[in-house]
Amino acid sequence: MINLISKKTSELTKKEIQLITNLKKQKWNYGILTQLKWFKKNIKKNDIHNLLKINKKLIGYTALRICRVDHSDYKNYLLFDTLVIDKKERKKKYAELLMYFNNKIIKKKKKISFLICSKYMLKFYSKYDWKKINKVNFTIADHVSSKEGMTYNDISKRDKKFIFYVTK
Repeated sequence: MINLISKKTSELTKKEIQLITNLKKQKWNYGILTQLKWFKKNIKKNDIHNLLKINKKLIGYTALRICRVDHSDYKNYLLFDTLVIDKKERKKKYAELLMYFNNKIIKKKKKISFLICSKYMLKFYSKYDWKKINKVNFTIADHVSSKEGMTYNDISKRDKKFIFYVTK
């Protein structure tokens, strides 16, 4: 049985946080303690966690962090922070399922979402209606990155300048 669940950080159990860090360890080569420290430092109580479970086993995860943006149409946004699928479950369209769920949650919250990704991931995210932002049209004020930026659920004119903050 497939379950898609969306929870605020304050609703996550310690066990779920442990499962999330174990799943993230499969993709990013950091130890569990480092993952937990990062979680405590960067994840706030109202951030959103989208969980994909099969038969109660966590196999997919996305974090949508509430962050600030300087833009005439918005004051905050959802930072699409993490997308990870269990190594054993990849290439089974679970990322697609989780992406559609993420988009549904973003729309429900009536927010725009922003992500930073490598150039090779642009095609993947664009399949789910994410739009690339020209590098001259956005700045990340509190983070250095040469990667690409994309938005979802952005109804403003694309030529306006966005100033995103990723540490709130």
